[in-house]
Amino acid sequence: MVDGTYFGERKEGTSWCVVVARDPKLHEDLVWSFENTETTYAYVCLMERLEALGYTILSVTGDGFSGIKSAFSDISYQMCHVHMERLVILGTTRNPLTEAGQVLLALVRTLHKNTEQKTFEERLNKFIEKYRNFLNEKTTHPESGEQSWTHEDLRRAVFCLVRHKSNLFTYKQNRNIPRTTNSLEGHFKHIKKLLGLHSGSNRKTQEKIIETILLASTTSPNKKRLNEVI
Repeated sequence: MVDGTYFGERKEGTSWCVVVARDPKLHEDLVWSFENTETTYAYVCLMERLEALGYTILSVTGDGFSGIKSAFSDISYQMCHVHMERLVILGTTRNPLTEAGQVLLALVRTLHKNTEQKTFEERLNKFIEKYRNFLNEKTTHPESGEQSWTHEDLRRAVFCLVRHKSNLFTYKQNRNIPRTTNSLEGHFKHIKKLLGLHSGSNRKTQEKIIETILLASTTSPNKKRLNEVI
């Protein structure tokens, strides 16, 4: 699996990130790099480094960032189910007020129940057919006379789900393919918790701390692993 996480403040222009490729079965960080922002090129470099180390990449699980899919274009791609749900929630909220929003949120959450691809896609198609007119409603603005989609956020959520649907069930091909990037996200949370103890340190110092953690593949290495890193 591959993912990136940010540090600093984006609004203040001080943000930067680390992108990581991790083996979820072995809980091992394989390769990583520090970047100003996530790019396709950064992930291409990760892939090339993995291949140079002798790894054969059978699949990659990512969060929907288009750069990941582009970088690993010739490799089976699994869209993270947790991130898919989050993207839908951006359009429905966690407590949808409309029936269509409630149904769409319930549908995407069936991904966590090991739903079959055919069943999921049939339900998605039925949803679109049933709520087509609702999704296509437009609002006319009295002052300008211009029109806009009444339920634009919900429409965006539907299109997002349609765009990623072909990559939601790659894991069915091989039980070793993770359905989510949870292993890496949890790793990032622990890293950020430790960095919180050094909140006044600059980027260079923080990168050194992160580098040590990534080398150990954990924030709590055992004595043997710690000796290997040091």
